[in-house]
Amino acid sequence: MADPPRLAIFLATSGHSGVDRVMTNLIGEFARRGVSIDLVQIANHGPFFATLPAGVRRIDLGTAHVASSFGPLARYLRRERPAALLTDKDRLNRMALWARRLTGVPTRVAVRVGTTVSENLARRGWLQRRLQYASIRLFYPWADAILVPSQGVAEDLARAGRLDPRRISVVPSPIAGERLRAQAAEPASHPWFDDRGVPVVLGVGELCARKDFATLIRAFARLRGERPCRLIILGEGRQRPQLESLVRELGIDRDVALPGFVPNPYADMARAALFVLSSRCEGAPVVLMEALAVGVPVVATDCPSGPREILRDGTVGALAPIGDDAALARSMAATLAHPPAAAELRAAAAPFSVAASARAYAAALGLELPA
Repeated sequence: MADPPRLAIFLATSGHSGVDRVMTNLIGEFARRGVSIDLVQIANHGPFFATLPAGVRRIDLGTAHVASSFGPLARYLRRERPAALLTDKDRLNRMALWARRLTGVPTRVAVRVGTTVSENLARRGWLQRRLQYASIRLFYPWADAILVPSQGVAEDLARAGRLDPRRISVVPSPIAGERLRAQAAEPASHPWFDDRGVPVVLGVGELCARKDFATLIRAFARLRGERPCRLIILGEGRQRPQLESLVRELGIDRDVALPGFVPNPYADMARAALFVLSSRCEGAPVVLMEALAVGVPVVATDCPSGPREILRDGTVGALAPIGDDAALARSMAATLAHPPAAAELRAAAAPFSVAASARAYAAALGLELPA
């Protein structure tokens, strides 16, 4: 009897990014459905599993850098000849496409782009932007499937890479499921959540310019001037010193906490009075879907792209202009005064269920997904 088709997933993540959570959920659901998976990895890169799900093999390419992984990847494809290969992020996408072409294996290759490409490259030099746009235009047509998490990312990728929009498939991220619900039920990490008398506003993400927590902090200072409340921002990053300095400058250090990275933010999220996404640029913000899935009211900046789609043009949660702390504060105050029902928010996360997403990914990969 022939072995069942094997799916290879080639990733090189930080271990705590939105891509990590998307792929961890997808791998878990595929494994639960009986799909045989090779998790092809570079040393010291995620996603990390304490215990691999049944049916998942970890394939160590024996290299510590993305740049040196092309040869090992090509040898893996020639040796194992998986039925399909899924990759994420531009460098790995191009590497997978070239490896398949040079080895001549019949593996179906699906590449994923999770960010708004033009916004992500806006701060790069002119030559670097041109080269990356050219590589997308030249090599992405070799893919059997091009997958993105939102319509905004699809439109931007088609425009930036001069690709046929019909070649790009919007596949929802696998977010809402049993694993998230179980993590949300665990004890919160911060004692402020035990004080039901003072609402806690929560932000989650890397402390970097793209997440623009400075605008959230300024908006919170305005809100704090009107009513008792507290702000917790979970995450770590290079902007920590600037953000801590801003908190002190605004005189709100007694009501703002930056505890750093927390392995399970969902227990805190489920107990927050409000979740705020203050980003300047996203693709399809996983953390916003997670907040809806645990039933917490949300406010987001109307950044490209994703928040407007996820929040259904502002009907599910308020949208504020990018970088406008006064507008963000008004939206935060209004939502705290009249929060939507948790059941309505959870219903809005239904399109991002793990099971539905896994079916969509399987179709794009040309795989039969066992029941």
